[in-house]
Amino acid sequence: MTDFSTVNFDTSPPAVTLPRGYNAAADLLDRHSRDGNGGKTAVIDDAGRYSYAELAARANRAGNALLALGLMPEQRVALALLDGIDFMAVFLGAIKAGLVPVPLNTLLTPDDYAYMLGDSRARALVVSDVLLDRVAGRVEDLPHLAHVVVSGAGDRGGHPRLSDLTAAAPAELTAAMTTPDDAGFWLYSSGSTGRPKGAIHLHGDLVNTAALYGVGVLGIRPDDVVFSAAKLFFAYGLGNALIFPLYVGATAVLMAGRPTPETVMAVMKAHRPTIFYGVPTLYGAILADDGLDRAAGSDRLRICVSAGEALPAELGRRWRDRFGVDILDGIGSTEMLHIFLSNRPDDVRYGASGRPVPGYEVRLAADDGGAVPDGEVGDLLVSGPTSAPYYWNNREKSLATFQGRWTHTGDKYVRDGEGYYTYAGRSDDMLKVGGIWVSPFEVESALMAHDSVQEAAVVGRADADDLIKPKAYVVLREGLSGDDALADALKRFVKDRLAPYKYPRWIDFAEELPKTATGKIQRFKLRD
Repeated sequence: MTDFSTVNFDTSPPAVTLPRGYNAAADLLDRHSRDGNGGKTAVIDDAGRYSYAELAARANRAGNALLALGLMPEQRVALALLDGIDFMAVFLGAIKAGLVPVPLNTLLTPDDYAYMLGDSRARALVVSDVLLDRVAGRVEDLPHLAHVVVSGAGDRGGHPRLSDLTAAAPAELTAAMTTPDDAGFWLYSSGSTGRPKGAIHLHGDLVNTAALYGVGVLGIRPDDVVFSAAKLFFAYGLGNALIFPLYVGATAVLMAGRPTPETVMAVMKAHRPTIFYGVPTLYGAILADDGLDRAAGSDRLRICVSAGEALPAELGRRWRDRFGVDILDGIGSTEMLHIFLSNRPDDVRYGASGRPVPGYEVRLAADDGGAVPDGEVGDLLVSGPTSAPYYWNNREKSLATFQGRWTHTGDKYVRDGEGYYTYAGRSDDMLKVGGIWVSPFEVESALMAHDSVQEAAVVGRADADDLIKPKAYVVLREGLSGDDALADALKRFVKDRLAPYKYPRWIDFAEELPKTATGKIQRFKLRD
């Protein structure tokens, strides 16, 4: 096993060169105490503050506790944990012990949990006490699940408590003999287009995404305080609040509860982060409250980031005008771990996803696989060092998605002559109207530029002649109600901004849109 104290980890793009003997958690955890920064605050959660030395000790105890249960290298450990120090400790402790943590969405149904626990064949589950009732009735039906451990002081249903197991475990843990190419952790896709898929990620993926995007694009520094409304179970949130800050020695603020405009702004006010990560839905909800501005949040905010779905240009401009800081829109995926196409702090083009992150290549392909000229829509493919090698137990989807060094994202994009990429929609969401491709996102963005509209989603619907035309579902700003007159006004509004064939022929007003827990609109539910 390599002595990590002798390894020089390059933090500049385009890539990190790793030794053959490498354990990602040992890298992220141990370097800070070795460099004399063990006393610095690593994590702030709802319960308190924890130094880098305390985080390392907690992770070591968690790893030892899991090994004491009899778990063997490469076995899966499912995490149904709210954001907090226990998530950090168990995730990193499992990796350091050579186990494979599998974070699960904390907003799932019992059926969802049963599916993912069975699909992953997790040997152990560490679950927050408030989520225990969602899995308690399914444990007996999961033959591979041998251990359920409960985090928190609430009801444990007869299962061992994490705090008791870690208190009895040693605070020192020798890193498992792993390599950069060993499976380090899994992430399940958000299910925006159907059943979630388990994407396998490697030990080397963590630091590469930190170096390429966290340092190379964001310029994250040790003196930064970061707050991510996107949760740790989400690939986007995992990078934002765990990988990037631990890589450079910054401080991460975690919040267990759901991110509402009120709770997010309260955390911003209390902890004054310098970097904030959100999703378009949340940015829009904050802007919908005219009383929320920079004075109600962090006076130290220097960067905001958006991912999960493309950011409508109007939202970005309104945020900049009110908060005095740009939102850097980008696109990433569970399969690539984090953002690979992004705007830059000194190069923001609202309405576009920016340019490739250094260290990644992207290209657009036609239906036959050939190149797409600038200005035309194509399928977005990406190549980079953080791609998952395959989906667990899903050969058909793996072959369709991971082709050589290229990963098919399932997104449609347009590239302009200057190399900037603009989102056109998910491949499954694109509409062909009168023989011409129409991007639902383009129509949605036009609708959201109207003062009355908070959110919009566009899908295809057949007209009386069985021809596909755009249909819009619109959520209005608080206090407004929809009627035929407003629907007609919105149609005219879109016609004035886009080609006439793109306007929505039908508009339904809705209280809310169906979304995944990570904020992505589930258009397939609207189509159904």
